[in-house]
Amino acid sequence: MGGPLGVAVRVRFAPSPTGFLHLGGLRTALYNYLFAKQHQGRFILRVEDTDQNRVVPGAAEGIEGMLEWAGIPPDESPRQGGPVGPYQQSQRLSLYRKATDMLLEKGAAYRCFCTPQRLELLRKEALRSQQTPRYDNRCRHLSTRQVAEKVSQGAEHVVRFCLEEGSEPFCDLIYGWSRHEVASVEGDPVILKSDGFPTYHLANVVDDHLMGISHVLRGAEWLVSTSKHLLLYKAFGWDPPRFGHLPLLLNKDGSKLSKRQGHVFVEQFAQDGCLPEALLDLITDCGSGFAEKRMGRTLKELTAEFDVGRVERHSALLDLEKLPEFNRIHLAQQIGEEKQRRVLVAEVQALVEQVYGDRLEDSGVAEKGYVEQVLLLRKGHISRLKDLVMPKYAFLWIRPSVPREELQTVSAQAEEIGRLVLGLLERQAAAWTAEELGRDLRQLQEQIKGTQYSSMMKLLRLALSGQQQGPSVAEMMVSLGPREAGTRIQRALCS
Repeated sequence: MGGPLGVAVRVRFAPSPTGFLHLGGLRTALYNYLFAKQHQGRFILRVEDTDQNRVVPGAAEGIEGMLEWAGIPPDESPRQGGPVGPYQQSQRLSLYRKATDMLLEKGAAYRCFCTPQRLELLRKEALRSQQTPRYDNRCRHLSTRQVAEKVSQGAEHVVRFCLEEGSEPFCDLIYGWSRHEVASVEGDPVILKSDGFPTYHLANVVDDHLMGISHVLRGAEWLVSTSKHLLLYKAFGWDPPRFGHLPLLLNKDGSKLSKRQGHVFVEQFAQDGCLPEALLDLITDCGSGFAEKRMGRTLKELTAEFDVGRVERHSALLDLEKLPEFNRIHLAQQIGEEKQRRVLVAEVQALVEQVYGDRLEDSGVAEKGYVEQVLLLRKGHISRLKDLVMPKYAFLWIRPSVPREELQTVSAQAEEIGRLVLGLLERQAAAWTAEELGRDLRQLQEQIKGTQYSSMMKLLRLALSGQQQGPSVAEMMVSLGPREAGTRIQRALCS
């Protein structure tokens, strides 16, 4: 069972398909992806679905879909295929059986016939004695004849690995030198269950070897198990990969990210209109692995700047309240790039059609040029594209219906204000700014006796948007353009 691949950098993300991909899993996947791409290596997705009782239908496909949404698609996976498939552990059972037979032949593993009832009694007795529950390795001492007799009788059994005393230290890429004397605190672990499915300890060792994995970057919760896994590598006679254990990703208050919290699932962020680049930037910014902290890193920059040696040992505190600001920065970057902006224009057009539909009238508000102008004007002011179809920005897409009588209740000089503003709009160039227009509107108001500036702004806002609140009147006019702004004011005065 030799590894089929060479020594090139190959890393893997190996989630269990028990639900949606959460932020902690996304960060683990991202760090693996960055490490692989930095070394011109391969990023592999392997689905560890050996615990069939916890498998959620569709979860594996959903996880891979979210990696693709995030812009970090695997090079090899259940969907992509590859040279060392299958990439789903439930389809690799014959390989684990073969590996188990190797250990049985070497005397490094044995069949255990202890019943669940006996194991439960051992556990209760240990707790009663205030000791850590552990298996007493009873079946390790069965003779060959006793084992053969039980097998011939069809006795149900598992296979356990013989833990050796004196595990060797290993140098973790993040935590440095480490060693755990597992044999002194644990009983021999089960590596193959009675149903023929392997446990994590066997499956991940066999698969990492057969898939040619060079570096294992996984959660810090597996650090104490690494000595056990190294004993398995030694028993097989295989060279182990390098290990690096990533600290936990925690809430801002230091509490654990819980899968019960809906806001930790990547799918939810995608549905809410979050940019994948912003989410990746946030989960790396709150942790470590980079020489400096700064907002706005693209995936290309994350890849170039990532240094696994800079990943710190303490847990990373995730402040999701910062996400809108990260999203605003990345959205502004994308609006500023012509190629990306074309993609955004199409997305906004789809959103506008979805939200406003036949209320758009025939005003050209869904045309590419107008939408692109809106994006450029709102650049730096919005955090999500979805913000543009919120009620406060409805004026961008639909013409309000405001009767003249309503305008006159705001100001008795409604017609004079309208006449002067229409004249101003006719003289304005297309390249006006909100600051310039705001100054001109202030000067215009000074020409109208008996009209306060606030009343004039309220009247114009009503005519332009039909709303009492929203962006400044100058911003509205600049966003709409002089022609459309004038059409709306004239329409309100004549209605």
